[in-house]
Amino acid sequence: DLGKNALEKIPLDEELLTAVELAQRIKKEGRRRQLQLIGKMLRSRDVDPIRQALDKLKNRHNQQVALFHKLEALRDRLIEQGDEAMNEVITLYPHADRQQLRSMIRNAQKEKAGNKAPKSSRQIFQYLRELAES
Repeated sequence: DLGKNALEKIPLDEELLTAVELAQRIKKEGRRRQLQLIGKMLRSRDVDPIRQALDKLKNRHNQQVALFHKLEALRDRLIEQGDEAMNEVITLYPHADRQQLRSMIRNAQKEKAGNKAPKSSRQIFQYLRELAES
């Protein structure tokens, strides 16, 4: 069920990679038989590197989801508390632009008060994500 990019990160030999790609294209009963063939091929190989690569992909996804939840909570605190929560952001990300962030917070508070679309809220999240990635 992995995408092409994720599949490239898993250490598969050419024969096994071809079999997996074929299984991704096949539907119904043929897919079941192809998966059985892949299982048979895996029995004769060292699967530890494959298992480690799959665990690494899954763990990276979980870490990314946890980071997004953390950033969403931080954004919500910024909108609710304003400058009080700003110090937390500056502590976490010293290279953050305080002026730009303050402007986005003010806009988000106005949008929230006026029941408008949360455009600035999304901008704050995007900015926090960029800070976290750098």
